[in-house]
Amino acid sequence: MIIENHQIAYRNVASKYYNFVPEEIDLAFQDFDQILSSHGYNTADVMFFSIISDPTASVMTAEIFRPIEENEISQISSEEDVNFRSYFSINGMLMTRITDQFDEQSQVKFWELAEHIQQHNFSQSSPYFVEYKRSHSGATYVEMSVRVR
Repeated sequence: MIIENHQIAYRNVASKYYNFVPEEIDLAFQDFDQILSSHGYNTADVMFFSIISDPTASVMTAEIFRPIEENEISQISSEEDVNFRSYFSINGMLMTRITDQFDEQSQVKFWELAEHIQQHNFSQSSPYFVEYKRSHSGATYVEMSVRVR
């Protein structure tokens, strides 16, 4: 199922660009978490990323986002290339949810969103975003979304 008019909104968001082969995305997540924690920043239990490159490329470019408890990131040197936004918000998105078999279903859901965009004569106006979330019962799920016009 595809939901229209979805929104992503977070306060105090740190982000960093990474290039990696898709199988090594966890290494990028770990690296970013290590950079933030080694400088004393406390991350929220939320992580999301945007796919900047062609999702079928052998090397992906993504921007990884982590909301933090602090209101700024003054302790990280510019060589780390970490960005900060006091507020991050995108609305007018299409969204679909993945509840299991994340690796296999990511490709399926990506193409479902792309097909929905084409069938409804929308135009894509953002990269694809992938949010890792946790339900009230503690189950992990993923929301994949893209802004359209």
